[in-house]
Amino acid sequence: MGLTGKKIAILIAEGVEDLEYSVVAMRLQEEGAVVLTAGMDLKPVRGKNGLPIVPDTLIESLKADELFALVLPGGWAPDKLRRYAVVKDLIAKVHAQGKIIGIICHGGLLAISAKIITGGHATGSLGIKDDLENAGAAWLDKPAFREGNLVWGRVVADIPAFNKELVAALLEKA
Repeated sequence: MGLTGKKIAILIAEGVEDLEYSVVAMRLQEEGAVVLTAGMDLKPVRGKNGLPIVPDTLIESLKADELFALVLPGGWAPDKLRRYAVVKDLIAKVHAQGKIIGIICHGGLLAISAKIITGGHATGSLGIKDDLENAGAAWLDKPAFREGNLVWGRVVADIPAFNKELVAALLEKA
């Protein structure tokens, strides 16, 4: 329970990858974190595989100073969320404060749009390999790893490795 009371926001929209949201959220809750499910509005969304998810807060109400960390799951949600300045600004501010940002699968699209990819290594779905490389990252075909304050995960099958890296990084900062 090393994350007791720490606020960690997970950004969602229609088509978020269900498991990358729910399994990661549950693992963080196991450590005592206060998980905030944040959307552009408070209407329920359906995950990519049909899981209904109800946001409990608005992305626009999140303050980087009040968050301990941020998680960017994949699916189709990142492509929707990257269109909003408030989303990109939040990600950039959390990154600038050196806080942990967990990025899995297509979540890397949000990192690219928030302009927090400035070289280094990245991973994610093979579908965004070119995007990550074009943003300046060297793509690694690894299940999960940490570089600086960014924790990267490749795909759904790698959630256990991603969760392990994410929790270790968060506990180090706690």
